[in-house]
Amino acid sequence: MGQGGKKMDTLLEFITNRIKIKKISDEGVGVESFDDGAIIPLPNRSIDLVLTTDSFTVSPLFFRGGNIGTLAAAGTINDLLMMGARPIAMTLALVIREGLKFDVLANIIDTISEITEKFKIGIVAGDTKVMPLGSMDETGLIINTTGLGEIPSGQRITDSSIQPKDIIITTGTLGDHGFAMLVTREGIEFETELKSDVAPLQPLIQPILQYRIHAMKDPTRGGLTGVLTEWAKKSNVSIWLDETSLPISDDVQIISDIFGIDPLHVSCEGKAIIAVHPEDADKVLNLIKSNPLGNNAAIIGRAKSSRKGQVFLKTTIGGHRILDKPVGEPIPRVC
Repeated sequence: MGQGGKKMDTLLEFITNRIKIKKISDEGVGVESFDDGAIIPLPNRSIDLVLTTDSFTVSPLFFRGGNIGTLAAAGTINDLLMMGARPIAMTLALVIREGLKFDVLANIIDTISEITEKFKIGIVAGDTKVMPLGSMDETGLIINTTGLGEIPSGQRITDSSIQPKDIIITTGTLGDHGFAMLVTREGIEFETELKSDVAPLQPLIQPILQYRIHAMKDPTRGGLTGVLTEWAKKSNVSIWLDETSLPISDDVQIISDIFGIDPLHVSCEGKAIIAVHPEDADKVLNLIKSNPLGNNAAIIGRAKSSRKGQVFLKTTIGGHRILDKPVGEPIPRVC
């Protein structure tokens, strides 16, 4: 939910506090949990439903490594996967500004169709609205999706399920999408091959669900820091990272230094952060690294029972600093 940062957290709390019914049953997971999706138990069935929704306002519509359609399809799929679900269907709603060229729209819709077809996910419902000139900005397109998935009844992979001693894994390098968007948007020329990491993670996530995965999240809003600070508070643990183990590409580090933006606060759209039982950590890591999407996967930290609710980073010089969410999103409108 949301874009990350403390201001967005305040807005989300304001909105959700005014909603009276936040979940279907006591066994379910609803909007009050601020997870990547809701879990809806089905009475007398062997499966539960997982439901997620998202809106995409990225600017520009096309960027290094993808377009708004790539984000919409991959983002919806990944949110379901982070709850441990198998994606089965989605809806697609479009808000289009008058004057958007048909070839632009066709390119974006074809991208969504290709991704969903690849993973046998049906686009089963939708809506289209056209807005007059002047009522939307120059991008001319907003996309909303809802994703539907299924999980075995009673299975729960949520932000509040992390246990002390759990190992924290990232499936790859950090900050790639946000910085690729920044370079594209600003029209800055670097001798770099940096592009968005946006990708559906189904081939990476489905095989590891046989192990004791306690939590998963794609580090979109707020980046790695956003994920871990939420986990620490919801699971009532502390999380300890080692800076030397964090996989950050040279290109991201250079751009980070130029703009003064911490890559740990910047979004990824094709990575997952995973909390796993310590006895399964090496198996999960090796399985992830065997897939091209997980070439740069690494163990980056662990959960502890002391100093609950905080995230600590052991720096390269041996000290520790507390990680906290920024007040606002450092690079806005990246998804």
